[in-house]
Amino acid sequence: MSANPNNKLQKVLGLGFGIAIFVGGTIGVGILRTPGEIATYLDDGWLIVACWLIGGLYILMGCGAYSELATSIPKAGGSYNYIKRAFGDYAGFLSGWFDYITNAIAPAFFCIVISEYIAILIPEIKGQTTVVAVGFLIGFMLIHVSGVRNGSIVQQITSIIKVAFFVALIVACFWYSDIAVKRIPIEPRLMPLGVVIGFFKSLQMALGAYDGWYAVCFFAEEDENPNKNIPKSLYTGAIIVIAIYVVINMAFLHVLPAAAIADSPLAASDVAKTVFGQKGSTIVTVIAIFSIIGILNAYMMIPPRILYGLSRDGFFVKSGTKVNKGGTPIVTLLCSSAFTLGLILVGSFEVLFALATFMSVIVWGLAYCSLIKLRISEPDLIRPYKAWGYPFTAILLVGFSLAVFLGFAYSDRNSFLVIAAIAVVSYPIFRLIQPKTNST
Repeated sequence: MSANPNNKLQKVLGLGFGIAIFVGGTIGVGILRTPGEIATYLDDGWLIVACWLIGGLYILMGCGAYSELATSIPKAGGSYNYIKRAFGDYAGFLSGWFDYITNAIAPAFFCIVISEYIAILIPEIKGQTTVVAVGFLIGFMLIHVSGVRNGSIVQQITSIIKVAFFVALIVACFWYSDIAVKRIPIEPRLMPLGVVIGFFKSLQMALGAYDGWYAVCFFAEEDENPNKNIPKSLYTGAIIVIAIYVVINMAFLHVLPAAAIADSPLAASDVAKTVFGQKGSTIVTVIAIFSIIGILNAYMMIPPRILYGLSRDGFFVKSGTKVNKGGTPIVTLLCSSAFTLGLILVGSFEVLFALATFMSVIVWGLAYCSLIKLRISEPDLIRPYKAWGYPFTAILLVGFSLAVFLGFAYSDRNSFLVIAAIAVVSYPIFRLIQPKTNST
């Protein structure tokens, strides 16, 4: 597609897209898998539900902070812009690339998982999953090459289908009443320190399932009315996702006790088999495929926007700012797609994917710090929306982010060491390219 003569992103997105990108970019196969993993650490139903509620409360407070930041600085690239403005070029550079890595590895994972689930339904293609994964990547890349409007339409349709599937599964679980749910006592080995470590591990997985909630902020520059649409999108999407996550865990525990789904690689499948019989696994597989298609579409759109913002400030190639007539940052889309293709073919992205939640918490924490910093350093900055409960919610967010970071560092030391190594290596790279940047 030919280039946009103005070489600017188009303001064509609205509230419907904002809610859809929140729901579609957040709800994925994680909520179908993580309940079993969390039950391994927290074999008490109330603790499991509390874990999802606390994660949800953290996200809900974050919606206020990101609403203020995204409406005050409505630029493509999301958190990177706020952190760079508050703390300077290096902080922006590091957080921008952390955010890019977090989001850019996801499409490879989603393409491969979709192909594996399709192979479950169609065993004949079991040996061709890589080909199927590449096919999905190319198909969605072409959708987004054609223009941002088409990507928006796909996102809204897939998000509606996804929510409908999850609501149907929840209703079916609560309708099922053959098993009396019993409270599972906490094993002595988990008390007292063990349960704290287990809770942080569980919270890490829950926040991983919530990851992507702030996706609408990456598109602030393309929103028709960001001052109104971004806050509405964030809060509406948050309420929908938190409700689904909490209620579906309660629904699973209504069907099977925590001990029965502990260590299950796909807890939803075990629950569905109990409710629907052997066809239950097929039902969950179909739900998983539609869930991942929606989230894949979202994550095909997000990384190019981050690279676009980095390119505009000199942290990536100059041609990364090129936009085609459909409003797509075409060079960064092609670069991100090439990176995804490489991960699919090599299949070595698992380690990076394990770092995603860890990196996300770092970026979130820095963004919340930037909210406080900008309130102090730029009191006259136009703020169409102000975070509710400031400064208390902002301090809570920073403190909670720090606590989660320390908890992750203790419970996942390998990821911490990798992130520390990346941070150390990043500074000389930043110094090398700094003369080319447009310092603010």
